[in-house]
Formats: sequence, C-alpha cells, structure tokens
Amino acid sequence: IPRPSTTPLYYRVAAQTLTQADRLTVLGPDSSGEVEPVVVAMADGLWIGIGSDHTDRKAEATGIALSKQLCGKPIGGQLWCYADVEPHWDELILRSWATMDGKRVLYQESPVSSLRTPRDLIRRYANADLLPAGTLMFCGTPGAIGGIRPGTRFEMELSDPVLKRSLTHGYDIDILPVIS
Repeated sequence: IPRPSTTPLYYRVAAQTLTQADRLTVLGPDSSGEVEPVVVAMADGLWIGIGSDHTDRKAEATGIALSKQLCGKPIGGQLWCYADVEPHWDELILRSWATMDGKRVLYQESPVSSLRTPRDLIRRYANADLLPAGTLMFCGTPGAIGGIRPGTRFEMELSDPVLKRSLTHGYDIDILPVIS
C-alpha cells in the first residue's frame, strides 16, 4: 500500500457515506474497520464522537482515496462537548474489537495521545481554530493489534477515565459477493 504523500493527509469522502446503522454492507471480503475519534463542528462549537473509517483494503493498494469512498463510515449516535474533554484529551482511550472466525478479539487499543489533537488537525486543514458548522472530521487511528484484517462485526469505544464515561458503537458487516 503506498504511503501517504504527507502526514496528516486529509481524504474527503461524501457525506452520504456516514451511517449510524448497526449493519454495514460492503463489496467483497477485503474491508475492515478502524476506530477514530471524530470531531463535529456545529453552530455552538466542537463536539467529539466516535467512528470507524471502514476501508476496502484490496482497493487501498490501488488508491487510498478510492478505498475510503467505497465503504460506509459508521459513527456513533452520541457526542461530547469538546470543551469538556479538551483539558484531559490525552487521557482518553480508543478501543475496538473485531469478530473474526466467530471470536471477539481486541483489535485496537491506545490513548488518543498517540494521535494529533482535533485542534491541531483543524488548524492544519483549515488554517483556523474552527471548521464550518456541519463539518465532521475523522481524527486518525492507532495501529491494529496483530495487523489489519477483516471481520464480521466491528465494535468501538472512546473511554474517558476522568469523567467515567464512554462513547460506543458497533455494527455487523454484510459482505456482497464480487461477481464479474
């Protein structure tokens, strides 16, 4: 898979790919999820949620932007006010689990301190402190434990040990056959 030309690299995807459904239909068996914090800009400020940048890994070898457009982007249904977590942002923990061969396994686990902060990402992208209201940005992902691999279910969590709460979402993956 080709390395990005720069880091961070911002891939735009169609808003229609966002979904809060508990099922995601993909083409072929070569896709996988990856947990990410998401920042949502609204009229009253920035909000934090959780999402999966589900990606077609076979298509990724051809083009990363293409692979990201091919899959839906599941996001959780709850948000936290960013101002409430910004002072202790580095203490938040990302986790994901994938169901593979019928077994639920820990797929990712990392403090968000391994990623750029939402404010840093916004400044690099927009050269400003805020995004336009109605914008959602995925904020990066930690590596997969044992490498990237497909599964039949993907679950994700953003845990706040300071305020003792979590954002969670999960979805089953339905695979359409590739027919030529």
